Amino acid sequence: MKKKIKLIVNKSEITAGTRGASLGPEAVMTAARKENNLFFGAFEKEYIQDANYMLDQEVKYPNAKRIEGLIKVFEDVSSKVKGVMNEGSFPLILAGDHGSAGGTIAGVKAANPDKRLGVVWIDAHGDLHTPHTTPSGNMHGMPLATALGEDNLPERSNDLASGVVDLWQQLKDTGVKGPKISPSDLVFIAVRDTERQEDAMIERLNITNHTVDQVRSKGKETILQETLDQLRNCDIIYVSFDVDSMDPAHTSHGTGTPVENGLFPDEAAYFLEGLAKHEKTKCIEFVEVNPCLDEKTNKMAEVTFDLLEKTVKALQS
Repeated sequence: MKKKIKLIVNKSEITAGTRGASLGPEAVMTAARKENNLFFGAFEKEYIQDANYMLDQEVKYPNAKRIEGLIKVFEDVSSKVKGVMNEGSFPLILAGDHGSAGGTIAGVKAANPDKRLGVVWIDAHGDLHTPHTTPSGNMHGMPLATALGEDNLPERSNDLASGVVDLWQQLKDTGVKGPKISPSDLVFIAVRDTERQEDAMIERLNITNHTVDQVRSKGKETILQETLDQLRNCDIIYVSFDVDSMDPAHTSHGTGTPVENGLFPDEAAYFLEGLAKHEKTKCIEFVEVNPCLDEKTNKMAEVTFDLLEKTVKALQS
């Protein structure tokens, strides 16, 4: 059934370790305009209030950089996603860094508090760190931990500054209090760059990861079917697509944390189109285009626009 789509544009980049992701949404729009494609004129848009001014201020909490600003971004993202879903529209999100995706998940859950939520996380990274475990303090490595309601205390390596624990709890409780998803309802595709603390959590929670090697050996069709089979008892599905899930040799390095040996763009398109066509998929997000890092002018945004256009066609088929 054709879905009524509303585009949510989120230029937040306060959780990234490099600068430029805030320009990602506009870079994707530029890719469309370069082709004289009126794609972005077809949708009603909502804009998220970012806190990027904090990038010009001293960091208060080194193990949770700019967490006080991220709380506000989470709240705005969650509120807008909830509102779009409650009006019967499909939230399609074009975001800067990946850190605010926990707010997206909170919004989907807030709009559907009694429904079981599944998450497909297509990414090079697990994003399972917490302030207790992070080696960098960059919060784009933490959104899934907020959705799972996890602190990962068994792997704790940081002594937190006063107040961080309470602020972290606020993030985890955005939208509705407590965990938004169960580990059994989380599926990774193409995750290949994780750290010891995340690996321990993946093993402890038995989180599924369909690696790039498995995509090639089993076939993308099998991986998609296994993903949907795992989430068959979920009522709704949210898909988060980080462009660093793709191989930079086949796209560009126009993203904050590129990792070699990723998906080919056609494989990414297959997963996005297949998930978009599924009746339980109710929200899709694209993140982490960074034109400042693109050695091929605006190639990553161009690839992303192609994927976005294919995803919308699938949603409307």
